[in-house]
Amino acid sequence: AGAAGLRNQTYFTLQGFSHLAALQVFLFQGILLMFLVTMAGNSLIIIVATTDPALHTPMYYFLKNLAFIEICFTLNIVPKMLVDLLLERKVISSSACALQLYFVIFFITSECFLLGAMAYDRYVAVCRPLHYAIMMNRRVCLHMAIACWMAGVPLSVGLTAWLFSYPFCGSKEIEHFFCDITPVLDLVCSDTYLFELLLFIATVIIILIPFILTAASYIQIIRTILQMPSAEGRRKAFFTCVAHLVVVTLFYCTTGVVHLKPKSSLLANSRKLVALSYTVVTPMLNPIIYSLRNKEVKHALRRTFGRRQFFSQVPLPRQSH
Repeated sequence: AGAAGLRNQTYFTLQGFSHLAALQVFLFQGILLMFLVTMAGNSLIIIVATTDPALHTPMYYFLKNLAFIEICFTLNIVPKMLVDLLLERKVISSSACALQLYFVIFFITSECFLLGAMAYDRYVAVCRPLHYAIMMNRRVCLHMAIACWMAGVPLSVGLTAWLFSYPFCGSKEIEHFFCDITPVLDLVCSDTYLFELLLFIATVIIILIPFILTAASYIQIIRTILQMPSAEGRRKAFFTCVAHLVVVTLFYCTTGVVHLKPKSSLLANSRKLVALSYTVVTPMLNPIIYSLRNKEVKHALRRTFGRRQFFSQVPLPRQSH
C-alpha cells in the first residue's frame, strides 16, 4: 500500500544545474543562443535540401532527415530546460517525464541508425560509384529512411512503459536536467537487474552495431580513397566523407559515454555535462560541420535565398562526385 501511495504521487523535481546557482543566467543565455542556432541551422539544411535541385541526392536526403531529428530531439529537451533555469521549482509530472523519455530513446535510436545509413551511402558513392544510381535509388533511400525512423518505436515504448511500471520512492528528485533512463532508474526502489541487463543489450544493439557498420564502411572508403590515382580525386572523395565522420565521432563519443555506463557509475554532475554536449552542442554543430567546407550547400543557400521562386517541381537528380 505504501509503494502504491508513492507511485500515485505524480510529480518529479528536476535538479538540473541547481549546483551551479550563480551561473543560472549565464547558462540560460548560452543555451538559448545555441538553441536558436540549432533551430536556424537545421531548418536551413531542410529548406535548401528540399528546394534546390542540385541537392536532390541521397546524401542530402539523409542529411535532411538528420536535421529534422536534431530539431525534434532539441525541442523535446531544451525549451523545458530553459524554463527550469529561470524557475526555482523545477517540477515535471510523471506522464510528461515518461513522454520526454520516450522521445529521447526514440530520437537517439533513429539517429544512430540514420548515421549508419549515411555511412553506407558514402561507402556506395566512393567504393561502388558505377552502381550508385541503382543501389541508392529513390525507393531504396525511402525504405532506409523509414526503417531508421521506425527502429526507435518498439524500444522506446517497451523501455518507457517498463521503467514507469516500477515503484518510485524517496524524494523523487531527478539528478538531471531532463528525464533520461539512468537518473530515473536511480529513483526506483525495487530490483531492476533484469531491466538493466536488457537495457545494456538494447544499448549495445542501438549504439555499437551502427557504429561498427559505420566504422567498417569508413575502413573500406579510406582504402578506396588511398588507391585513387589522382590527388584531386582523393581530395574530393575525402571531403564528401569528412563531415559525416566528424558528426559520427561527436555523437557516438558523447552518447556512448552516458548510455554504455552501468547504473550510477558516472557522477551526476559529469553525466549532466556530457548530456549537455549531445543534447545542445552536437545538434548545433551538425549543420555548421556539414556546410562549412561544403561548396554545394553554400551555392544552394545563395540560389535559394537569391531567387524569388522558393519551391519548384523537380525530378530526383543524380548523385555527383
